[in-house]
Amino acid sequence: MIRLLGYFFGIGTVMALIVAAGVALYVQHMTKDLPDYQVLAAYEPKVATRFHASDGSLMAEYAKERRLFLPIQAIPNLVKAAYLSAEDKNFYQHPGIDIYGLGRAVLVLAKGGPMQGGSTITQQVAKNFLLTNERSIERKVKEAILSLRIEQAYSKDKILELYLNEIYLGLGSYGVAAASLAYFDKSVNELEIQEAAYLAALPKAPENYNPYRSADRAMERRNWVIDQMQTNGYITAAEGDEARAKPLGVNPKRSGTYLVAGEYFTEEVRREVIQRYGMTALYEGGLSVRSTLDPKLQVEARASLQKGLIDFDQARGYRGPIKTIELAGDWGKPLGEVPGYVDVPEWRVAVVLSAQPDSISVGLQPSRGISGALGSDRETGTIALADMKWALRVSVDGKARAVKSADQVLSRGDVVFVEKNAEGSGYRLRQPPKVQGALVSMDPHTGRVLAMVGGFSYAQSEFNRATQAQRQPGSSFKPIVYAAALDNGYTPASVILDGPISIPNGTGGYWEPKNYGGESAGPSTLRSGIEKSRNLMTVRLARDMGMDLVAQYAERFGVYDKLAQYLPMALGSGETTVLRMVAAYSVMANGGRSIEPSLIDRVQDRYGRTIYKHDSRGCEGCNVQTWENQPEPELVDNREQVLDPMTAYQITSMMEGVVQRGTGYAVHTLGVPVAGKTGTTNDEKDAWFVGYTPDLVTGLYLGYDNPSPLGHGETGGGLAAPIFLEFMTKAIAGKPPVNFRVPEGMTMVSIDRKTGMASSGAGSIMEAFKPGTGPSDSYQIIGADDAYSAAPAVVSPQTQDAIVQGGAGGLF
Repeated sequence: MIRLLGYFFGIGTVMALIVAAGVALYVQHMTKDLPDYQVLAAYEPKVATRFHASDGSLMAEYAKERRLFLPIQAIPNLVKAAYLSAEDKNFYQHPGIDIYGLGRAVLVLAKGGPMQGGSTITQQVAKNFLLTNERSIERKVKEAILSLRIEQAYSKDKILELYLNEIYLGLGSYGVAAASLAYFDKSVNELEIQEAAYLAALPKAPENYNPYRSADRAMERRNWVIDQMQTNGYITAAEGDEARAKPLGVNPKRSGTYLVAGEYFTEEVRREVIQRYGMTALYEGGLSVRSTLDPKLQVEARASLQKGLIDFDQARGYRGPIKTIELAGDWGKPLGEVPGYVDVPEWRVAVVLSAQPDSISVGLQPSRGISGALGSDRETGTIALADMKWALRVSVDGKARAVKSADQVLSRGDVVFVEKNAEGSGYRLRQPPKVQGALVSMDPHTGRVLAMVGGFSYAQSEFNRATQAQRQPGSSFKPIVYAAALDNGYTPASVILDGPISIPNGTGGYWEPKNYGGESAGPSTLRSGIEKSRNLMTVRLARDMGMDLVAQYAERFGVYDKLAQYLPMALGSGETTVLRMVAAYSVMANGGRSIEPSLIDRVQDRYGRTIYKHDSRGCEGCNVQTWENQPEPELVDNREQVLDPMTAYQITSMMEGVVQRGTGYAVHTLGVPVAGKTGTTNDEKDAWFVGYTPDLVTGLYLGYDNPSPLGHGETGGGLAAPIFLEFMTKAIAGKPPVNFRVPEGMTMVSIDRKTGMASSGAGSIMEAFKPGTGPSDSYQIIGADDAYSAAPAVVSPQTQDAIVQGGAGGLF
């Protein structure tokens, strides 16, 4: 018997050795193709890139996997406890494999049941980072082997850190930090017990516990996690009872753009980031981008431009409803399908329920819940006749027809936009304007773009007219021509003939430019020419200087990359953008320094290292460790001087005259020193105003996207200047007025406004002259020709003999 037992024991031992050898060979075979677990040490997750305004407020987030990486030390113990209780309560005790959990999974499988988890957190890390989601024995073996190796190579805290930052938790969020924001709009440090428990319930199957589609299952799973937290001693029974009694309380944080008025600005920053660093860096690199946007100025810029566009559009009458819908049954459902403008929150979509002669009854578009489902609310309101008077001019086939009652404008089923009236008791009728425009506001000393509006609504059109629309600046280009003249021997008192001119066009015909309005004023000073925006004077001045010089300055100021050297270009017939025009005026505002417009102050990588900074000025001695009575360090301004500072002041002073006496007179009520220039193109297709105070430059234009006339008499002074005034009034509110700085060495001389000669009598004005220059002692007219012989009555016969013809220049 003993021999028999020994025989069986020997056979058993041999068989065990064979099995062990087989297992060893199988494990060895499995380990051949195992991925390198050491890559976890260099783990760089796909992290969301975030854009911030200059005050730190969040503008937008971009991510393929919305994730915010948190080191384990920053994850609160409550969150750790919830996940350990839900996923792996023995995490800190086992070597990477939980024998008991694995045994349960094997027993279920042996009985013919489905393959279960039983995986530890370490195994889930191995699967998520190094393996696939394939459900097979082979994958489980590889997972177990990798788990043992990972446990030997990394600390428990490191493994838990990887897990809590990698797992997918639904609503497009990866990791606990992103999920906390996605579900509750809170940081992980603000989570309560029931909220942490719900997040811990999600790794198993996020979609199975969706708070909207499967609220009951989500609540059941959350409460089970709370039970486990209580059983494991992480919370007390009283805390558990209180947490289970609370609702899910899901309050998602909306994604995308967060600053309502900043969509155009945000998109421009996005394009620049992609250009600099690529798509992968934007959506996976975890960049932190601090933009130049001033949120308060941005809101005011959008409001001012929108008001100007609406006022212009409404003056041309009502064009009809967005669409017409059937009102049989529940009107809220078809109305809910009509898209509105999410970036114009003041406007709501509404449907006409009934129309009377003196009022309109409307139903407002129902709100949508967090899940996107249409709400059950059916709100109604009234549009009084007084709140839609502008629409009594109905546009039919491009022609306005006057009507007398509200029911002649709107009919039952018409879908329209409405906005609360000033009293809040009813609604005003609105319509999206056909006319468009753009506005840019910039710090002239740094080039930081503080506000940018690229159109009426980003939801209506994503085309950014501030940077992408190439428009003719018209007379707003003239200060560049005059600055070139002042920088090359002319003075503000130089006299140019403002009279008819006929120039061969090279094809047998003649180019005969006109002043706006068709009149001419005869000999006038440069100051008068820019104040009254004289085209004929500007052409003569450009011809006298030569268009090669005008082109050189236009390119130096950044208005054009290469300006064609034709005389009409001196009148702003070349196309450029609002952003470029504002940058050019910034050169004049800051004393002649070149400007590089910037929408980004700084970019940091995922580790907080600065990889880009707009301010490139050097600062020697700024980082010394101690102060030893040395002088304070000075920032070195290394920008190119593209315009004489004295010239910059002269052209600024002349544009102050545009506001005080000229085409920009609408702006004079601003009440602080301000310079600027209007612009109106042929057939009134574009209306411009670009202007500045000593510390803020703002430019804008109005025009149809498909350039067509705005209407006879619609000029930059009448359309664009009031918008500039409205915005700048809000932008400078509460700030003390600052005078434009007069460069040292300039001389102020009283001259006659008409002749440019020294005078202190009636009609005189103080003019700024550079050293070595001053009013002319003799009356000279630039651009006079043989056909012109008239001379001002105030000059002597000797002065008449001194009238000279300016240099021919050329038409290139």
